[in-house]
Amino acid sequence: MTYSESERPSAAPPKPLPRLIFPIFYRFRVQVSVGFLALVLVDFLQLTIPRYLKTGVDALAQGTATGQSLALLSLVIILTGLAVAVLRFIWRTRIIGFSRHLEVILRNQLFAHILDMDQAFFDRHSPGGIMAHASNDLLAVQMTFGLGMAAAADALVLSVITIFFMAWISPSLTLLALAPLPLLAFITWILSNKLHKRFHRVQEQFGQLTEFTRNTIISIRLIKSATREQQQIRQFKHLGEKYIAANVQVAFLQGILLPIAILMVSCGMLLVLYFGGIMVMEKSLSLGEFIAFNAYLTLLIWPMSTVGWISSMVRRGLTSLVRIDQLLQAESLLLKSVKTTQPLPPQPQPHFSCRGLNFSYPNSERLTLEGLNLDIRPGFLAITGRTGSGKSTLCKLLLRYYPVADGQLFFSGIDVNQLDPSQIRRHISYVDNNPILFSGTLAENIRLSRAEASLEEVQQVAYLAGIAKEIEAMPQGYHSRIGERGLRLSGGQKQRLALARALLADRPIIILDDALSALDTETGQQVFTALRHFLHGKTLIL
Repeated sequence: MTYSESERPSAAPPKPLPRLIFPIFYRFRVQVSVGFLALVLVDFLQLTIPRYLKTGVDALAQGTATGQSLALLSLVIILTGLAVAVLRFIWRTRIIGFSRHLEVILRNQLFAHILDMDQAFFDRHSPGGIMAHASNDLLAVQMTFGLGMAAAADALVLSVITIFFMAWISPSLTLLALAPLPLLAFITWILSNKLHKRFHRVQEQFGQLTEFTRNTIISIRLIKSATREQQQIRQFKHLGEKYIAANVQVAFLQGILLPIAILMVSCGMLLVLYFGGIMVMEKSLSLGEFIAFNAYLTLLIWPMSTVGWISSMVRRGLTSLVRIDQLLQAESLLLKSVKTTQPLPPQPQPHFSCRGLNFSYPNSERLTLEGLNLDIRPGFLAITGRTGSGKSTLCKLLLRYYPVADGQLFFSGIDVNQLDPSQIRRHISYVDNNPILFSGTLAENIRLSRAEASLEEVQQVAYLAGIAKEIEAMPQGYHSRIGERGLRLSGGQKQRLALARALLADRPIIILDDALSALDTETGQQVFTALRHFLHGKTLIL
């Protein structure tokens, strides 16, 4: 099967907010609403304190203040401060807690989607890049819709209410204080657009660094045997420097935004001090009103100075959200080829038929398989051929790793494009020449195909695979840990352990893709002799 340009996945449009985020917001709408209500109340209570100060100062200036009235005013301020502390705790736990739920939901969606993808998807996306999406990108989204969202709402509410109270005291003085802000908004808009592009580069560099690290760790024995440690160190250092350089460019823009914001607000304060002082001397503004106005202006410093920080965080989060959405919108070419599904018969006679089967890998013009006609039925089938002739490719097609055209591959007499791929895979055990093992015990690795299997069943398939004696000779037997990717086992032991795993699944079709290549002739013959009775009535493809 060949692939046209129209069949290749395209980048998703950058509109993931309503598709990904809004449904999660709706699910946690009560929690988020309580958080935002508490946040608004915090801002409102904070803004009452300058009013209390104005009342106290004016009373002192007019000589009407008493010890009792000042004590009462102090008590009100203390109680207001306590209420602010409680409400701040509520909004932080509600809103930031929501962002953690959002992160978990998106991570689960991403993980489930990745597991649904076909082999062509993993040919296009490196593990390091996928890990960058699941770590850095998700963290940026969580920060944006947690602390960033709360800070943005807090800054907006605090700014609006503060400006309202300032205008209540003196509209003309308020206009003077806000005069530099349009320039701040324009500069922020310009720098935010640059931040978006630079942060995208940061995430790409992080993905490359992660993938290089992963490849180095899993290939550590090869690197040591080839004495390439210094080369790997130099290349890792080079990638690290590129990652740092990209981050420095982001930090440069972030570093510009904060000082500019503070400068603009400070210019407004300078105008207020000068013209407000004249108004106090001319008696058109009381001393208490002047102090209250400056207190409000001081409260305005935080939202104005964090405009750059919030803008940077939002840009990071939205950039990462687009990257995550593009991954989630990637289509499985295999699932796309399955247009309608039908159930298999209750007890099918599993067999494959190829009728003029053609196949080429994605982005390749060369046919790996061309016009293949083949019937695979119960019994032993050996497939031989030169390196690169398509033997492993045929195995991958039987396992439904890649899509094929209609009418070319059949399972139990049914076109594979009318069957769910998992229906076919449930009938196949597969062992390749480079088996995948994980850092667990020997028994856990064998039980991967049947987690509920007893130790006796595990021992039986280990005997059939010719590895039981070697396992029993280990200090902890079947409970011995084998290290990352079976680091403590030889090549032949890995292959026989993978064979035991396949036998434990007890499926009617077993595919061994050069899976005993690491065994000597005598050991290989012993394995086949032990398997002869077990494989009666099954299909073995070599």
